[in-house]
Amino acid sequence: MTVIKVFERPKLKNPILIEGLPGVGNIGRVAVGYLIEELGAKKFAQLYSEHFFPFVMLHENYQIHLLKNEFYYWKAKKPGQRDLILLIGDCQSLSTHGHYEIIETILNFVEKFGVKEMFTIGGLATGEIEDKPKVLGAVSHKELAKKYGKFGIDFSAGERVGYIVGASGLFLGLGKERGMKGVCMLGETSGFPIVTDPKAADVVLEALTKILKIKIDTTKLDKRVAEMEKFIKKVEDLQRKALTQISKEEKAPVKGKEQLRYIG
Repeated sequence: MTVIKVFERPKLKNPILIEGLPGVGNIGRVAVGYLIEELGAKKFAQLYSEHFFPFVMLHENYQIHLLKNEFYYWKAKKPGQRDLILLIGDCQSLSTHGHYEIIETILNFVEKFGVKEMFTIGGLATGEIEDKPKVLGAVSHKELAKKYGKFGIDFSAGERVGYIVGASGLFLGLGKERGMKGVCMLGETSGFPIVTDPKAADVVLEALTKILKIKIDTTKLDKRVAEMEKFIKKVEDLQRKALTQISKEEKAPVKGKEQLRYIG
């Protein structure tokens, strides 16, 4: 069961969906989370699912936090800008089936607000620390590569990896079946476990804000990442422990190396 709890139903004009769920380097989560703060976007819905890890987090040793995804909206302020729906969250699905159910649920939801175009953000693990990370991209429709290539996105992700695992890729694939257009932006990052990469998030934000014709101050990004990192690491640690426990119960070994190759 996947449920979306709605707090407000904003009236949006031709909005773009911007997805930033946790993945390699937590690039999407950091970039979109920072964008939400800088824009002052307003939360209007949140999603819970049985396909998330089966635990609640405890803050200050007693306060419960249920894992969720959150929807925010921002209305265009100037000519050339578009209304936005921004999606962030604590985690992605634990199972393959869950990925499809959750993403279809989200697409059903945002479609009601008129979403026809989306940008998804993730990380591409290189195995090395990148001094000057690039933004690689993939598109649902060929013409989008030409349209957005001028913003510094290298559309050669297929040559590097050949596939995109998780939400960042599935949103584009399932969205295309509905007639939606999408661009996946992948920031190069080391892919080392529990490493949040603000540098990669910064280069993705630079390209994305140019596309959206939005100006934000990224000088506070490093400070914000430092504040977020404790929470992100706690979620990742608990997920790792839960995954190990689930694997033991199912008598299936955890394939650690495969986990490190996760993209999106």
